[in-house]
Amino acid sequence: MIPDNYRHKGLRKKLVNEIAAKGILNEDVLAAIEAIPRHNFLDPAFLEYAYQDNAFPIGSGQTISQPYTVAFQTELLNPQPRQKILEIGTGSGYQACVLLEMKAKVFSVERQRNLYRKTKQLLEELRYKAKLFYGDGYKGLPTFAPFDGIIITAGAPFIPEALKEQLKIGGRMVIPQGVDGKQTMKLVRKISATEFEITEHGAFSFVPMLENKATD
Repeated sequence: MIPDNYRHKGLRKKLVNEIAAKGILNEDVLAAIEAIPRHNFLDPAFLEYAYQDNAFPIGSGQTISQPYTVAFQTELLNPQPRQKILEIGTGSGYQACVLLEMKAKVFSVERQRNLYRKTKQLLEELRYKAKLFYGDGYKGLPTFAPFDGIIITAGAPFIPEALKEQLKIGGRMVIPQGVDGKQTMKLVRKISATEFEITEHGAFSFVPMLENKATD
């Protein structure tokens, strides 16, 4: 773990200003981005670029999302303190930490075993307390349902029924839906046990969410 210094904090402040200029208005989201030492979530080869608004590879064919994308999804989800949030695709753990900074209770599923182990250790070192699970994101975590919010950090070809079922009535799900690296960000609101309202919020590009799979 690399100590957080004044230079890092200054670069984060600059990053937050850049994200705000792109349209992120939620002050709690911006404060979370400013608080988290993103340089600790990247491969050492990319440390110099940790506070650029770009995505970077983190191994196992996965990436740490562009900070603007993280902020956009989080703002759309609009998590409140003490709400239970399910994250599908733990990845580097950065998105989970943004949610934790916003005082949400985070449950996160990762299908890559090596990434799961690495991120679990990192979050423990950084003293972020999320509940991490190794498994198939399409199945969610029915044992801990219902959730106030669900956030998917990979491109899904469809909206999984299991996740819709695990969403609390009145809850929100943010999911990039599409294939071949071209997704439409969707907000799914659960109106009743059987009714959902879906709105679209622009084009994004994510690594694919693979179905029925948990791998090493």
